[in-house]
Amino acid sequence: MKQHVTDAHTLSAAYALGALDSAESAGFEEHLRTCESCREEASEFRATAARLAAAVAQAPPVAAKTRVMSAVDGVRQLPPRLPAPAAVPALGGALRRRALSLALAASVVAAVLGGAAVWQSQHAQDFEQQARRSQRQLDAVSAVLTASDARTVHGRAANGAFTTVVASARQNAAVFSVTGLPAPAAGRTYQLWLDHDGTMRPAGFVDHDGTVVLTGDPADAGAVGLTLEPAGGSTAPTTAPLLLMALPA
Repeated sequence: MKQHVTDAHTLSAAYALGALDSAESAGFEEHLRTCESCREEASEFRATAARLAAAVAQAPPVAAKTRVMSAVDGVRQLPPRLPAPAAVPALGGALRRRALSLALAASVVAAVLGGAAVWQSQHAQDFEQQARRSQRQLDAVSAVLTASDARTVHGRAANGAFTTVVASARQNAAVFSVTGLPAPAAGRTYQLWLDHDGTMRPAGFVDHDGTVVLTGDPADAGAVGLTLEPAGGSTAPTTAPLLLMALPA
């Protein structure tokens, strides 16, 4: 993927998720030496991918190891893998964006599928539904992160949480990511808002560190807000904003 010098700042997500080839990765690592914001951004994307995976991971049944070990002797070994006859051509821009989406999905699917083959049959339906929900969330997040016009802005909430918003006008969507968010008190929840010319409209919830796609229409919104609201949320903010951050232009 060819990038202009001014495009280096858009590669943080792809680098963090291993979607760059060796030459691109080396070039971006050189850029990281002099760009603190990209270093922070890449670190946040790594942490977000890990949290998404951990959020849907489930421990296998206690008896899973025993069943697997008892079946080992009856499983035929796979034939050895042979080298590919030719080098795989470099990915183009469209395929690179698909690779990033797959890398995001892999971070969750690897955690979800670990041990799935030995799960009891009664867990299959719940597992499938959870996997579908996770995939939908990943598709929505990756569509924004990999958009060619994605723009990023960072902020810090009044409670010390570090926040990041990535917005794409072409996708008409924005992603909110937060780290260091204190747990809300019992009966309370963190609610997100989009500021439309002074009118705050609900944009979703976040109760712990993680990444969510803002609901609503960010196209004509000027800022993202975060408040602490009663459980279930409010139709309008009832407390002073912990964060009011301008959307990236």
